[in-house]
Amino acid sequence: MVRSIKLIISLFITCLCLHGCKSDDGVNVLRIGHTLDTEHSVHKAMVHMSERLRHYSDGKMDLKIYPSAQLGNEREMVELLQIGSLALTKVSAATIEGFVPEMKIYGIPYIFRNRAHRWKVLQGSIGSDLLNETEKAHIVGLGYYDSGSRSFYMTDTRVEHPSDLTSKKIRVMESATAKKMVSSFGGSSTPISFGELYAALQQGVVDGAENNPPSFYLSRHYEICKYYTLDEHTSVPDVIVASKHVMDNLTPEQQQWLKQAVADSVEVQKDLWLASETHALNEVKKAGVEVIIPDKQPYIDAVKPMHEELKGSKVGGYLDRIKQAALEL
Repeated sequence: MVRSIKLIISLFITCLCLHGCKSDDGVNVLRIGHTLDTEHSVHKAMVHMSERLRHYSDGKMDLKIYPSAQLGNEREMVELLQIGSLALTKVSAATIEGFVPEMKIYGIPYIFRNRAHRWKVLQGSIGSDLLNETEKAHIVGLGYYDSGSRSFYMTDTRVEHPSDLTSKKIRVMESATAKKMVSSFGGSSTPISFGELYAALQQGVVDGAENNPPSFYLSRHYEICKYYTLDEHTSVPDVIVASKHVMDNLTPEQQQWLKQAVADSVEVQKDLWLASETHALNEVKKAGVEVIIPDKQPYIDAVKPMHEELKGSKVGGYLDRIKQAALEL
């Protein structure tokens, strides 16, 4: 029954996109969806993207934004892109690795030395090459948004060392790489959708989760989890992706307008993200959360086998390039 309802919704959206892509005044309106609320830096950056697209196109193009998972979860929206039922979305690289295996590189723990290293990779040839990998999945990678670094938060366990996670049930995204990482630390990975996580933490289905500070704060998970360990194990970026079907139906000029609008929004989102990180950490501390700064070396040592097993693979080639980029800073 649920699958039938989803199919009906998908077909309905398809009809909207095929027959309603232009407004009454002839403006080409592209639909973009995401799973976050309107206070998140991603949504605010998309609003800026829309403004810039109107500017570059002299009012001929616009974006209609659907926040808060109105069109489904991240995986479902990527599937909508693939059939041309949605123009753009923001998706975590962890989610997209199910469509583009090379994207798993971003989920490998401790591949970035710091923020400067990360952006050198994302906005350089490595990041560009990985965006190009998306075309085989019938989507087009247009850029990256900052999603900070992910760290563990727990309901009633103070985590300083990886061994503190032993046998603890940790919520992760539906990502094979994320599951393997938690296992490396001795924990038990439990994939649960983000929308269901609050209840899962409250009911003890899981002992904790891992995410960046703004997501921890805006989800109000700090109301249940009183320990936040900034081990910063992964820095998985968000990826702005478009439907190849939709892009192919735009003129080269329209494509350029859209790409420039996305690029402008990336720079705005970077600043918004940093501000939101600082605000989130201050607010959760005020709410009584203990923020723990651990020694990262035991965590780095625990996941070394994840780096070693990539040797000789295509993803391992990307890892070698990322490590080389750190030496060039």
